[in-house]
Amino acid sequence: MLDQDRTLEERAVTVLLSEYDALKAEQRARIGIRDQLLYAVLTAAAAIAAVTATAARLELLLVLPLAGIVLGWTHLHNDHMITEIGRYVRTRLGPRLHALVDDATDIPMFEWETDRGSDPRRRSRTWLQLAVTLAAFCVPPLAALIIVWAAGPHTPAVLAVSVLEAAALTVLAGQITRYADLAGARQVTR
Repeated sequence: MLDQDRTLEERAVTVLLSEYDALKAEQRARIGIRDQLLYAVLTAAAAIAAVTATAARLELLLVLPLAGIVLGWTHLHNDHMITEIGRYVRTRLGPRLHALVDDATDIPMFEWETDRGSDPRRRSRTWLQLAVTLAAFCVPPLAALIIVWAAGPHTPAVLAVSVLEAAALTVLAGQITRYADLAGARQVTR
């Protein structure tokens, strides 16, 4: 009976480690996508500005807020899922695995998942990352809107689109700030 229990535990450990590997692979892929989105929004801003200058039609700048919103939302979603995977590993997967192997070892499970949050510079990094993210996804689109508005007068359609884009940018900036985990950055725990 003990051998059968041990075999079941070993299989459970194997399954949990496979889940961990799959989650970390997804996390790595999402990190790659998230990081590339910063380059994508900067490239989009440069391309849209170049086309606008070449065509001499300021209304074309209204494409930039749309690009910033779409790319920014995708960045935010990936960043949120990266965080959720880490949280799941720390709070659910790690404890389940540790409970199975607790008798065999006293080694902490997935220590990196919890230890990295204890860095005393985490707070400043979190604030700087928030500033970079807002600067990349919200500032260029907002600048485009200001340029369009300053150039006035505009048709009602241009004004309506620009106001909707400004509202969507405000929502995006709020969500980016909300998900930045500024409260968690204040507490340094070990």
